[in-house]
Order: sequence, then structure tokens, then C-alpha cells
Amino acid sequence: MAEGQDVFARARGRTVRGFRQDEEYQWKAPFYFIQGADPQFGLMKAWAIGDCGSGGDEWEEEIKLTEQAVQAINKLNPKPKFFVLCGDLIHGMPGTQWRKDQERDLKNILKKVDQDIPLVFVSGNHDIGNAPTPETIDDYCKHWGDDYFSFWIGGVFFLVLNTQLYFNSSKCPELKQAQDEWLDGQLAIAEKQKCKHVIVFQHIPLFVKDPDEDHDYFNLEKSVRHKIMEKFQKAGIKAVFSGHCHKNAGGFYKGLEMVVSSAIGCQLGEDTHGLRVVIVTEEDIVHRYYSLNELSNQGIGKDLLDLLVKQN
Repeated sequence: MAEGQDVFARARGRTVRGFRQDEEYQWKAPFYFIQGADPQFGLMKAWAIGDCGSGGDEWEEEIKLTEQAVQAINKLNPKPKFFVLCGDLIHGMPGTQWRKDQERDLKNILKKVDQDIPLVFVSGNHDIGNAPTPETIDDYCKHWGDDYFSFWIGGVFFLVLNTQLYFNSSKCPELKQAQDEWLDGQLAIAEKQKCKHVIVFQHIPLFVKDPDEDHDYFNLEKSVRHKIMEKFQKAGIKAVFSGHCHKNAGGFYKGLEMVVSSAIGCQLGEDTHGLRVVIVTEEDIVHRYYSLNELSNQGIGKDLLDLLVKQN
């Protein structure tokens, strides 16, 4: 394995190296992690010129924003358990001109994340294609690790899904079936284990605001969505964190919270470039979106830090 490659490809064999179930299956104490989404190097230029189908031939703004995000994360005390990026790492689709340069520049920045803060990656549509193929998924896995996997931290079970297989698996139906079978097995584990929480990361949200909203580019098709939500709710999953929309959104389905986080990069709503801080306590999952400026200058709010005080 090339030097530094394991920093980006910790997810192998459908789990994450360093987060072992036999060491992490028991609850220890409250902790937190950082969720980011959509650095998407190249989109800001493409969006500005009205040609989002292009790979985007400039990404200096995204470089600056991602550097600011990394600097903000590195300053946090205590350190987060991990930093998860929920897809669309770059804008250039598989096979497009600027893709390799965008990947190179993003990796050069992410290498600067504190080595004690593991990186967790989620595949997005720009990472593997709107209609992925076995080849595009394999290429992603070589660069960023498995496209779906699970891991444990402190008695909490985390699932990472490839939502493109639910959005359009027409070119790789066998891979969708494999993820379906794997997910059913993972949910069976979640039902049997006495984990404190089960949390899901994915790129495309199940829904943006309402579980019964119409299907469009920014959510999953209604019948697929409801099947997954029922599975999740039955297995006791508390929260699903996603990106894709480049704006903050979300809602509830029964006891399941859908959290849609805005982008590190290009904004498509009224939000600012930012990251989400997620505190996991014995009873709750508490989260707050911070602009990059807020997190850089002020850090995490005292009310959230107080939740990290070990509970007896």
C-alpha cells in the first residue's frame, strides 16, 4: 500500500481499521464526531457559470474552505473520535478531465487532519456516478476505501451506505443485491446487540423535509425510501446523517431523525460553509451545524461540551 494511502482507505473488509467490535462494543462515555459533506472541488465555478455538467476547471475557493475546515477540526479540544465526509468529495464525475487533479488536491489537504482523528468517507454520486458501474465503484474503493461498511465506537454501531445503489443501480444490480443482503445482516446484529445507539451515514438523504415528499434528484424514490425507513425504525436506528443537498434540512419518521447537512463547498441555500458537531451521550444524539468561521473562532459551544462530561 502506498505511503499515506491507508489514511484514506481505512475502510476495508466492510469495517474500519482501528475500530474493532471486540474492543468498542461496550458503552464507555459520551463522545463526539464531526460530520462534513460535499467539499466537491470544482462545483463553485461550474455553478457560477451555469454548467454543472462540467467537471469544473477551478477549485481554489474549495481548497481554501476545506483547509479552513481542517484547521478548525485540528484546534478542537477534546479531539473528535472521527471526521466523516458524507460524499461528493470532488465534482468531476468518473472519467472526466479534472477528476484526478481534484482528488490529488483534496487528499493533500486531508492529509493535514490530526493523525489522531480518523477519516471516514461516504461515497456520493459525483464520486461513483449517478448510475454507478462495477468499475466506478471499484475505482472509488481503491482511492477512498469500501463504499459501504460498519464500525463500532464506545458501544455505538455505525453504518455507512452507498445510496447510489438505491438511486440507480441499473448498471450494477448485483452490487445493490450484495449491499441489501449485507445491510439486512447488519440490522440483525443491531437488533441483537445491546448497543446504545445505531447511526447511519449516507450521501443522498432518505427525504429532505417530509417522509412523504415527492421524489426528485435530492432524495430517494418513495417506495425505496419507505422500505428503508421501516427497516431502520424496526432496528432501532436513531439518526441518519447525509449531505447532497448543499443546505441544511431534515425531519423525522417515527423515532428516526433524518439530518441533512450543508456543504463545506458550494451552497445552494441560505446556509454558510460549515461542519456539524455531533455529541453522543448515553441517552441522546445531539447535533449542531457550525459555520466554518464560528468553529474556527469560537470552537464548540459550552452547552455541548458539558454533555461530554462523563456520566456516572
